[in-house]
This record gives sequence, structure tokens and C-alpha cells, in this order.
Amino acid sequence: MISFKDLNGLEVDLSFGHSDFTIPARHVLVVLKKDDKWLLTRHSLRGIEFPGGKVEDAETLEEAAIRETIEETGVTLTAVRKIAEYVVHDTVPFCKAVFTGRVLGMDSQFEKRETEGIVWMTDDELNHCNTLSFHMKDAGMAAIRKWVTEHEK
Repeated sequence: MISFKDLNGLEVDLSFGHSDFTIPARHVLVVLKKDDKWLLTRHSLRGIEFPGGKVEDAETLEEAAIRETIEETGVTLTAVRKIAEYVVHDTVPFCKAVFTGRVLGMDSQFEKRETEGIVWMTDDELNHCNTLSFHMKDAGMAAIRKWVTEHEK
């Protein structure tokens, strides 16, 4: 388990593999790399970030990861799998499940609804991006990116 403070000063616990947490995940994050580029989206308020969001009623975590990726980027995934979970110890703590997968297809007619669209970035571009969302800059995100790079070749 990795513990760190996010940029808002909140304690965060990150676990790879099986869940070590008693709080059930109700949020998802999708971290995907294809052809040495990361799949990202541009949020109008927060900036560049990985796709993700809340799990809807009667939806599994995997279904939410697939749906959120399509809604935010127009990318359809296959071989989706959970790689980690993290808990943010906010006033009301919450748990987010982290997924990865492979690109099955991209909608060429994708309509920007929830975000300002898709962004593909290399490691270097991501490391030097000055418009990243705050949560893309913490130690947990660095650990997640490292895990995906090492395990998803």
C-alpha cells in the first residue's frame, strides 16, 4: 500500500491488486496507454485528466469504466481490468477503482458532451503539461502510471 497527501492536503491510500479497503468503490478512473501515448480528456474546469466518474445505480465498476471512457473520449475498450483502488480520506471518505484495458475502437463522430474532447499524450508531453488537473500531479498518479507502463506491454 502507498500512502500520500494529495494536492488538497488530504490523506490518500493506494493499493494495487486486491482491495484492502472497507469502503466500496463508487467511482472509477481509466488509465490507458496505446502506442506509447496516454488516453486523456480535457475537462473544462480541472484540465487534462484520465477519464472516469461515478458508478450509476445497478452498474458494475467495469461497466462504469467502459461507459465513462466512451462518454468522455469516444473510445471503446476491451480487456478491461481493475488494477488498483484508492481511498481519499475527505470529510466523507470515498474509494475509486482504477482500470486499464485496450482500445477496441474510436468513434469518429464523437460529440463532446461531458468534456472538451480527447487528448493523446506521450510520457514527455504529460510530464511537461501545464494544464493538468490537480489530481494528475500527486504521488499516487505517478505510481499508477508507472504500474501501467510496466505491466501493460
